[in-house]
Amino acid sequence: MTDTVVTPPAKVARAEAAAARTEKLVERFQRQGALAVLALVIIVGAITWDSFRTYDNIGTVLISTAPPALIALGMTFVIISGGIDLSVGSLYVLGGVLAAWASQYGTWAAFALPLAVCGVFGLVQGSIIAYARLAPFIVTLAGLLGTRGLMLALSDEGADTYLVKTDSFKHFGTGALGGIGYPVYLVVLLFAAGMLLLYRTRFGQSVYAIGGNEDAARLMGVKIRSTQIRVYVLSGVLAGLAGAINAARLGSGVTVLGTGMELDAIAAVVIGGTLLTGGAGTLGGTIAGVLLLQVIQNLINQSGRITSAWQTVISGAFIALVVVVQTYLARLRRVSSG
Repeated sequence: MTDTVVTPPAKVARAEAAAARTEKLVERFQRQGALAVLALVIIVGAITWDSFRTYDNIGTVLISTAPPALIALGMTFVIISGGIDLSVGSLYVLGGVLAAWASQYGTWAAFALPLAVCGVFGLVQGSIIAYARLAPFIVTLAGLLGTRGLMLALSDEGADTYLVKTDSFKHFGTGALGGIGYPVYLVVLLFAAGMLLLYRTRFGQSVYAIGGNEDAARLMGVKIRSTQIRVYVLSGVLAGLAGAINAARLGSGVTVLGTGMELDAIAAVVIGGTLLTGGAGTLGGTIAGVLLLQVIQNLINQSGRITSAWQTVISGAFIALVVVVQTYLARLRRVSSG
């Protein structure tokens, strides 16, 4: 007869408490890891280079962060919902061209046209994904090619560059308040609104539910299709707005930009703790991820010893490392919760 070993209740309780602490610690690191690394990188940069901690350089980093932050804001909603949007880079450059062209009719037109056109592209892509049940990767890849083609058609294969005609529109991109550019204040405002939308509304909860488990969300009565369409419209509008802001900064609709912007946005979102599988993520982590990438790029420029080719290699290696760490943490959370 085999004796059965009975685990004391106190020991079981301690094991469960330890597992709960591990899960909580992993979750906290996953959400706030980008912020901690950002703080460490800033400290190292400030100690190493005197020029890094100057007020002008800080303003430069912040203003350069504005367009990618807006794109990453929309991408966060998309990825949390379990999707992906590869068209944002092309929408970004299309938005810039449309804004520069429309500036001849005033500042409001310069903002309204790219937001409307890019929003329609998001609506079409979201509708195809929601109703035709096609993979977001394929649909938005087609959107990337389509919007890039439209931009080239409008600019005569890139030969024509539209100049910004309205001084007030140009001033929005180049002006500053307290040494901080106006676009930075807009980004802060929109991220605050995005947090309210994501954390405090039924729409935001639906985004998390769909990304976590679409079948369960459907059984809970979540409006799957309308939610999916809205996140892609939001992503398109924000990409168009980012392009408009960039056109205001540069004074023209430059047609050679936007390549790889979608990958930078995805990288920033993932670095910020949002899982590519969907269902988890924060906007606070996203802004930390965007700033981290921009600060690293700025530090590379501060060194002056690394070529552009090696800058890309370093950035790619860093992103790959973060994805590996995120995957490991996600598995560790599943083990500890199981």
